[in-house]
Amino acid sequence: MKLVVAVDQNWGIGNKGELLARVRSDLKYFQSLTKGNAVILGSKTLATFPGGRPLKDRENIVLSRRSDYQPDGAVVFHSVEELLEGIKHLNNDSVFVIGGASIYEQLLPYCDTAYVTKFEKAFESDAFFPNLDESPEWELSYIGEEQKTNPETDTEADMTFRFCTYKRKDNQL
Repeated sequence: MKLVVAVDQNWGIGNKGELLARVRSDLKYFQSLTKGNAVILGSKTLATFPGGRPLKDRENIVLSRRSDYQPDGAVVFHSVEELLEGIKHLNNDSVFVIGGASIYEQLLPYCDTAYVTKFEKAFESDAFFPNLDESPEWELSYIGEEQKTNPETDTEADMTFRFCTYKRKDNQL
């Protein structure tokens, strides 16, 4: 499994149920990675999508403890064990964990690659992703060129960011 996340300087990923920033090139990067693949997310993350509807052109898999939760267009699993069993038929390279914080926390041990957009700014955050720079299990394998947000298309003006890739060191997954 792989994961996709956008973090600020403090590894914050959200505040009050919302993304920290909407950056068009980051959203396009996310789409290029996940389109045609399976995405795993939580019910709270699904609720933030337009109309609360699953992402098109992807197999949407929701991890939720709620037994009565069954959104249209998504497959729901109620535990990590049930999820892992239910996705065995999928190619591991075509499964992307996309959040939120509790889903990342539960599934990070099963991921071998992390695609991290790093915003070079500190936001007010109430949801965080583990700092992979401080983890002995992960190493930074790619740092993209510095990019700048576009004030005409993005919620943050003059913010720099980079697309980075982390790999699990043991890579025995």
